[in-house]
Amino acid sequence: LERFHARQLRVSPHVLGHSKAHVGRVVAELVRAAKAQGLQPGPLALSLRGDFVRIGSAYEQHKVRSPDCFDILVPLRLPPHLEPQPRRADGLGPCGAFVCGLRARDGWPRRCRPFAEGFCVELQGRSHLSSGLVLRWFQGHLQRCLGAVRYRLQERCRVSLSACAGQPPTLHILPCSDYVCCHISMAVRLIPAIPLGDALYLTALPPEGPRGSPGPEALWGLNASRQEQRLLGWLKEQAPAASCHLKCLQILKGLRDLRRHGLEEPFCSQWGRVLSSYVLKTALFSLLLQGPLEAWDEQFLVERLEDLVLHLRDCLRKQVLMDFFLGNAGVPEAVALPRFLKEAAPVNLLAAFDGPTLDLVAFQLISTWMQAPHIIRMYSSPRYLRPVPAP
Repeated sequence: LERFHARQLRVSPHVLGHSKAHVGRVVAELVRAAKAQGLQPGPLALSLRGDFVRIGSAYEQHKVRSPDCFDILVPLRLPPHLEPQPRRADGLGPCGAFVCGLRARDGWPRRCRPFAEGFCVELQGRSHLSSGLVLRWFQGHLQRCLGAVRYRLQERCRVSLSACAGQPPTLHILPCSDYVCCHISMAVRLIPAIPLGDALYLTALPPEGPRGSPGPEALWGLNASRQEQRLLGWLKEQAPAASCHLKCLQILKGLRDLRRHGLEEPFCSQWGRVLSSYVLKTALFSLLLQGPLEAWDEQFLVERLEDLVLHLRDCLRKQVLMDFFLGNAGVPEAVALPRFLKEAAPVNLLAAFDGPTLDLVAFQLISTWMQAPHIIRMYSSPRYLRPVPAP
């Protein structure tokens, strides 16, 4: 396992640091250009707030294999007289989905109607902010600003923007100089986000219902990445200096990806969706707070990794793995949670999957752990180490 981590999973801190710095500079240029185009958007339009938030494994020290994919939240600004009012979308979408109503400080005046017509959809007789319309506006706005960024960055890198329906746009960066080690081509997912205060954001959910129906167009997900980063920072302070909790997460992600090569569709796709990186990270959080953090010293790597696999197996068999932040009273007080998260209804991350699927994933997970040396040897050739598209 140590050799598997060192040779195939561990990302060079030097290369990752250069990649993150380059991504930060390019995204800053693009956001600055996009904000400059909308300095006077008027009272009826969206605009960029001007900052961005780095999220995901590349910024949480559990990235695996290659520093070539990054996630960035780009906060948007609503018209000054409108405030978001999120609520659970019970019965309208997947478990944990939200809809976002809008409240005008002085009532809903006639002057707000053009904004509602451009960015809202009717749902259950009320006007809600549309994630689909906001996403399409965001894609078009960034595309219009790309020309200025290309000109300013042409000596350092080539940049382009791609977008798929219902997905955040992806910024592709191809370095042209020696600024980035190894000339790694990078993909940066730019995620438009509606700020709720307290470092909470709403981000668009991928549409799962029929295209063009108002339900999927209105759905949002709650992003608590900043709270996750705070928890990871607190755990780093409390755990031993040589703690192995992040290494356990990296190895489990690596084994999941290798095992995918031996599975057939449709179960192969279900395997990746059930054992998403967010599910694995949530299982790790819940396990870490069950026992003494001293037990996560690096010398106990195999024991703690087996504990994590068994804990996840039990969650799959019970068909229950609760979101760590929504309505969880067990979060350490040192990780200050916004009131909105504390009072939210708990969410079961496995609710979208049927029992037979979860039982089969649990069986394959234990099988993967028991056969880990064989799986690592079998699927460690360059043929199998190409990046696997995330579900």
